[in-house]
Amino acid sequence: MVNLIAVSGGAKEAADYGKILLSDVVITRKRNLFMSRKWRTLDIRMATGILSVHLLALCAPFHFTWGAFFFGCFMYALCGICGITVSFHRNLAHRSFNLPKWLEYTFAYLGVISMQRDPIYWVSMHRYHHQFVDSEKDPHSPTFGFWFSHMGWLFDSGYIMEKYQERKNVEDLKSQAFYRFIKTTYLIHPFAWGSFFYYMGGFPYLSWTMGVAMTFGYHTTFLVNSACHIWGYQAWNTGDLSKNNWWVAILTFGEGWHNNHHAFEFSARHGLEWWQIDCGWYVIRFLEIVGLATDVKLPTEAHKLKKSFARDNKLK
Repeated sequence: MVNLIAVSGGAKEAADYGKILLSDVVITRKRNLFMSRKWRTLDIRMATGILSVHLLALCAPFHFTWGAFFFGCFMYALCGICGITVSFHRNLAHRSFNLPKWLEYTFAYLGVISMQRDPIYWVSMHRYHHQFVDSEKDPHSPTFGFWFSHMGWLFDSGYIMEKYQERKNVEDLKSQAFYRFIKTTYLIHPFAWGSFFYYMGGFPYLSWTMGVAMTFGYHTTFLVNSACHIWGYQAWNTGDLSKNNWWVAILTFGEGWHNNHHAFEFSARHGLEWWQIDCGWYVIRFLEIVGLATDVKLPTEAHKLKKSFARDNKLK
C-alpha cells in the first residue's frame, strides 16, 4: 500500500510536479497524454470510439424530443445502476454478493451497453486498481495528474502493457463462456444497439442514448477514478488517496463514497451512513429481500474499528 504522505503533501519519493488544483494531492509522475508517445492501434480505436460518442452527444440538442430525452435518462439510470454499479463493480469485481446466473448475465449485459469495455477488461483493471492503489502500478492514479486518472490512461495501452504483462486476475470470468463471448464480440454490440435505438425513434433516440447518456456515463464513472482520489474527505484510515465525495456519489448512484469502498472493498453497501445516498445498495437490498441476491457482504463493527482513525490514534 502506498504511503499517503508520499503523494499527498509531505516527503515525496519522486520529482514534485506540483499539486492538483484545490487539493493536497501531489503529482509525482508524468506521462505524455498525446504528444511524444507511441499510439497503438488499440489507442486510436479507443480514442475514435469515445470521440464519436461525444460528437453524437453534441448533436443531441439539435434533435431534441421529450421522448428521446426521457429514454436517454432511463438508459443512463438503468445501465449506470444495474450495469456498472451493481454488476461490473460490486458483483463481478468484488463479489460483494451473488446472483442467479440468468440475472448476473442480464445485469452484466447492461454494463456492456454502457460501452465501458467488456466485463473481463473492466474487472481486471479495477482489481489492479485496488491491488496497487495510488502506487506506480495503479492503472489510473492522480499522482500522474488529473487528466491521466480521469481518462488519459484509456488511450495508453502501452502503459497497461508495461504494468501488467499477464492479466491473470480475472480467471473467474474467463472460465465462463458468456464473458468470453462478450469479449470476443464486444465491438458488435454498440453497433447493434445503436441500430436498435435508431429504429425506435430515429436520430433523436440515437443521439440521446448513444450520445448524451453514454457520454454522461463515461465521465461520471471517470470521476470516481479521478475526483474521488483528489477532492473530498476520508472517514477511514485506508493509507491511500481515496475520498468520500457527496456530489460524485449522487451522479454515480453511490459510487462516490469511495473512501468507504476502499476501507471495505468487499462491502455491497458503499453509503454506510443513513444519509449517504447509495442507489446501488438500494437495488441490492431489494434483490436480497426478494431472495435473488444472496451472501450479501457488509462490514462488521470489528471491520470498522480496524479501519477507524480513532483506533489508529490510540495505538500511537
